[in-house]
Amino acid sequence: MAGALLAVLALLWGSEVSKAFDYVSPWKGQQQMYKLDISWPKIPEYFTGQTFCVAVDSLHGLVYVGQRGDNVPKVLVFSEEGYFLYSWNDTVEMPHGIFVLNTATDTSVWITDVGTGKYGHTVKQYSPSDYREIWMAGANGTGIGQFKIPHSVTVDPVGRVWVADRDNKRIQVFDKVTGEWLGSWSSCFAEDGPYSVRFTADYKYLIVAQLNINRLAVLAAPVVGSIGDCVMIQTIQLADETKPHLVDVDMKSGAVYVAEIGAQQVQRYIPLS
Repeated sequence: MAGALLAVLALLWGSEVSKAFDYVSPWKGQQQMYKLDISWPKIPEYFTGQTFCVAVDSLHGLVYVGQRGDNVPKVLVFSEEGYFLYSWNDTVEMPHGIFVLNTATDTSVWITDVGTGKYGHTVKQYSPSDYREIWMAGANGTGIGQFKIPHSVTVDPVGRVWVADRDNKRIQVFDKVTGEWLGSWSSCFAEDGPYSVRFTADYKYLIVAQLNINRLAVLAAPVVGSIGDCVMIQTIQLADETKPHLVDVDMKSGAVYVAEIGAQQVQRYIPLS
């Protein structure tokens, strides 16, 4: 039926219709893009608390995991292959997010901490740098450029800032230099808001964690120009009650790491192509 309809439309409107259908067809029926790496980590028993966040140092082949709990190491460091290397607790109480920044001269590990003690409600950098505020946008609300729990942020190579606006159930996009609002996506998040957003290593897709429905969504990344609306390419359904909180991507191998607070683990998904 669909083939017959396409043939009729092609006769009416020419080859442009065929081109349009050819363009959208790869998004339908696509084979699975990722598979779970059951060998990572080598010893899962090192996860002794709630694993809230994960960050990949692609340059040095390291994976940092932040976890919460009483009398547990707050930051665990693994090799890319999944071997536990070391941990630390110094000045860390309740890590909520973690990020690794590599520059030409050094590497920094950044942690947001929501603890209630001496080191709580802070952003910490574990390495010296010239960090200063150069860009800020938003306020509490539901309007354009406003947020209700901006839960994750990432930047693409063309200077667009992508923010997971969790409780507004949308992703908002801004210009990195000017702060100008460029657009938002909401149609993909009717079931649950985005908790985490990261680009794949080739920047063709975005990986979005949806905690309450235990799911990763793979969205098509728009080319330079209009943001348009989101196109969901594929979903990765996780086990019940895993609660994927934050994700990160190894920009060399393309592997996706998922910090799951319900299952108290970090899982690694590797690309199939």
